[in-house]
Amino acid sequence: MIKLVRVDHRLIHGQVAFAWTKAIDTDCILIASDDLMKDTLKMSMMKLAKPSDVKLVMKNIDDSIVALNSGVTDTYKLMILCESISDVYKLAKSVPTITAINLGGMKNGEDRKQIAHAVNVSSQDIELLNDLCAHGVYVYAQLIPDDAEININKLL
Repeated sequence: MIKLVRVDHRLIHGQVAFAWTKAIDTDCILIASDDLMKDTLKMSMMKLAKPSDVKLVMKNIDDSIVALNSGVTDTYKLMILCESISDVYKLAKSVPTITAINLGGMKNGEDRKQIAHAVNVSSQDIELLNDLCAHGVYVYAQLIPDDAEININKLL
């Protein structure tokens, strides 16, 4: 069962490893990222950063879609992490059980604007987010579990 789908460019870090895993009572983290699968050093860092009582699975986007749609992940209380809006968009468009997406830390850059604390998006991100919302996916910003959810429609 999917407990949380989160976009966070840092993937596993303190907020995710401790605050989010406890708040949603997850027992498995799936990192869905094409870029991560090409970076063995970063993959090693993710293994070290995960909580000891939580299983970690790292897959590219296509393999994540297959796993999520096959039912193999249904026995877990699953948190899915993606590095970017484009990654989570591909995932959500292909996995009907993804009905909500949490926006966490998204890095700043020249072509990005800040829409919430630590949430920076490009014009392409905005198009993808609007499309997800138009198709019934609830998208919200929430940095930590104690923060209030802010519907993305109020921010765009």
